[in-house]
Amino acid sequence: MDERRTVKVSKYLSQHLRHQPERIGITLDASGWVPIDALMRACAAHGFPITRAELDHVVAANDKQRFAVDGDRIRANQGHTITVDLGLPPAEPPPYLYHGTVGRVLDVIRTEGLRPMARHHVHLSPDRETATRVGARRGVPVILSVDAGAMHRAGHVFHVSTNGVWLTDSVPPQFLRLRE
Repeated sequence: MDERRTVKVSKYLSQHLRHQPERIGITLDASGWVPIDALMRACAAHGFPITRAELDHVVAANDKQRFAVDGDRIRANQGHTITVDLGLPPAEPPPYLYHGTVGRVLDVIRTEGLRPMARHHVHLSPDRETATRVGARRGVPVILSVDAGAMHRAGHVFHVSTNGVWLTDSVPPQFLRLRE
């Protein structure tokens, strides 16, 4: 499968498994899962047919490991704007995590910290390289270091998704440092 098709399929799946399943007539269960056959039928019925081989390729090749397959069902690993319970237990984070953003939002972040915006959680990366890739999607990346250890000691709860993305409800500004 060529790279452009891989990206298109990944974006289409992200849109419908994380944000708007009803748009193509699928229903996610409480944990975000949908039968693969139902998803593929819905995609085809809405003018975006995909094969099982394409689906499997996108799941396996996605650099962010956005999707999980369990038997005959699929879900997005995180990033939902719709209500789902991913069933992720609380986890003790490493001392530092990282967040990639862009300079134009730094003033707001310095005042308000990191908020989930339309998502359910703030997404944090385990390393600077991943945070840099995330920030670069919207411009010149700025990397923030999150004192996750201090947050955890202060009672903030963290979860880690299947693909290694760390999730928390918010990051107050006192736990953030700009990485130069």
